[in-house]
Amino acid sequence: MEFITFEQKDQIGIITINRPKALNALNSQVLDELNETLDSIDLNTTRALILTGAGEKSFVAGADIGEMSTLTKAEGEAFGKKGNDVFRKLETLPIPVIAAVNGFALGGGCEISLSCDIRICSENAVFGQPEVGLGITPGFGGTQRLARTVGVGMAKQMIYTARNIKAPEALRIGLVNAVYPQEELMAQAEKLASTIAKNAPIAVRNCKKAINDGLQVDMDQAIVIEEKLFGDCFESEDQKYGMAFFLDKNKDKVKEPFQNK
Repeated sequence: MEFITFEQKDQIGIITINRPKALNALNSQVLDELNETLDSIDLNTTRALILTGAGEKSFVAGADIGEMSTLTKAEGEAFGKKGNDVFRKLETLPIPVIAAVNGFALGGGCEISLSCDIRICSENAVFGQPEVGLGITPGFGGTQRLARTVGVGMAKQMIYTARNIKAPEALRIGLVNAVYPQEELMAQAEKLASTIAKNAPIAVRNCKKAINDGLQVDMDQAIVIEEKLFGDCFESEDQKYGMAFFLDKNKDKVKEPFQNK
């Protein structure tokens, strides 16, 4: 891997897009390496994932404009599909993914953060979809996920104006969950990931699937999705142990970690 690094810290995986000289911009090689990295994650031992960018300036500054500038219509559509396929794989990864946005998150950078379950950012973070200023549309899911995250009106304003927003406004509109000083961001991301990892992993995965799948259908269908995933948790060792511990009036034992089974 030239542009992607992966680190395992206990039950937490950390992916870093490591192309700081280009502000971590996404070219075809970065997308291919990210795709390969996602495929290699051991889902039996990893319960949460953090995605971030190398350096202190940029999370992901966008797709590589130098690579895009000469594309034909067919090549442009193919490049969009490449990005969308990788981002969709990230979005549908069974475990929760936290974007630790450490600077610029523009274009493809904003879009890849939207493919994560939770976004937190540093105080110097800047978000935006600048594509219409370049003569194109967002091509890696921005026209779809941004509206689902911050609402249609705000998404259209951001996309139509190509205006960047800073961390406080991103927090105000619900694009991020929290803003931290740069030097605290990764520690806070790891703390959040650890909190998630301590809970029953089958239940956490089923919650992610229920939320994501349920948002794509009407409420009558959505509650059926929930019922099935709720029922799927029963008879697992985690469910039996978690409820037995709760019902134990003495609580004389220290709660043991969930076993993912």
